[in-house]
Amino acid sequence: MKKWFLLTLSVLLPLLTRSQSTKQIVIGQIDSLDSKILQEKRKLWVHVPDSYRQEGASKRRYPVVYLLDGESHFRSVVGMIHQLSTANGNTICPEMIVVGIPNTNRLRDLTPTPGGGMIPSAADSTRLKNSGGGEKFTAFIEGELIPHMDSLYPTEPYKVFIGHSLGGLMVINTLIHHPNLFNAYVAIDPSMWWANQKLLHTAKQVIASQTYAGKALFVGIANTMESGMDTLGVQADTSGSTQHIRSILALNRLLKANGQTGLRYQGKYYGLDDHSSVPLIAEYDALHFIFASYRLKLTDQDYEEDNTGLADKLTTHFRAATRQLGYQVKPPESLVNELGSFMVSQKKFTKAESLFKLNVATYPASFNAYDSYGDYFMAKKDTLSAITNFQKSLSLKETPATRKKLTALLNRATPAPTTKK
Repeated sequence: MKKWFLLTLSVLLPLLTRSQSTKQIVIGQIDSLDSKILQEKRKLWVHVPDSYRQEGASKRRYPVVYLLDGESHFRSVVGMIHQLSTANGNTICPEMIVVGIPNTNRLRDLTPTPGGGMIPSAADSTRLKNSGGGEKFTAFIEGELIPHMDSLYPTEPYKVFIGHSLGGLMVINTLIHHPNLFNAYVAIDPSMWWANQKLLHTAKQVIASQTYAGKALFVGIANTMESGMDTLGVQADTSGSTQHIRSILALNRLLKANGQTGLRYQGKYYGLDDHSSVPLIAEYDALHFIFASYRLKLTDQDYEEDNTGLADKLTTHFRAATRQLGYQVKPPESLVNELGSFMVSQKKFTKAESLFKLNVATYPASFNAYDSYGDYFMAKKDTLSAITNFQKSLSLKETPATRKKLTALLNRATPAPTTKK
């Protein structure tokens, strides 16, 4: 049974003390899943882009971000993806579904092996006795969570896995032992020190012989060193206080030295951010890196010349993105429609028609695509073509606005009967 829950922006919180009712800004819902593997009920924080419910647009499908420590990072990641995919005309990354996975037993689920290392031994009996359940948690993600999302939500096959700290450790463990589970991996200041660097040692034995073609990994590294240290000098240090960053730097060197695996990799050090502050900026950079082929860059020339070049550019660009990302990436319907309408306002009809043709070819079930194409023909004073497209739009969905335009054109096209004398 799905529970709906309103996740509101903090700017609204002071208003809750007022007696009158207020409208809320909703960014997600709380779903739940009864896990047989984990033998417990797991809550899921789910965001589906607003465009899925947008009136007039065809129903779309979206890549999915699976986000560990969901209660800590869900709001910021949802907002960031909206900013980079939609706001201000950005196309830095696609719109995406975000699945935040809140914790029930973090130390159990986000550690691939039992152990510790940097945790004081006095805590072992209580905090560590149930650690090492990471592989069981991965089985839950693969066998229950992903099928649940694919069956109930409009998902594309492309999946991104993001984790911070112990979550980052699980991201690296998944890449090493289950490389095909996700398409892209983001490990933010991962706890590679865990269990005396056991996963790091495994990585040194395994990575060189693996094939990661088509996969991407971004590792964000925070500044957790004492004042006066740098990333070069700390590698010679042997104290426990530097084991965290030394372990990540060793992983970074290993990954850079094994380019033959086909893994598209970037590691980035953030000298101004510590372990707690680094997730936001690392996630921002990771999205830029992962979706480098997705971003559409338009120039003044794309707008100026009245030819089919802009539609051709969109087609070529998103075909290239499709090849790199491994699923069909379509030119966003709303973007193409807006560009076409703008070209009509500029009287650049050749460019406009090529854009509207692209939209109806890409989204043949969209009533809005045909309605906009009809508007184009109205601007061209091609009444018959406008009527044809409005009729096609109405055959897909009856809308008052399109019906009104069609009726006006039909009345105009039908001559008034003459009166006999």
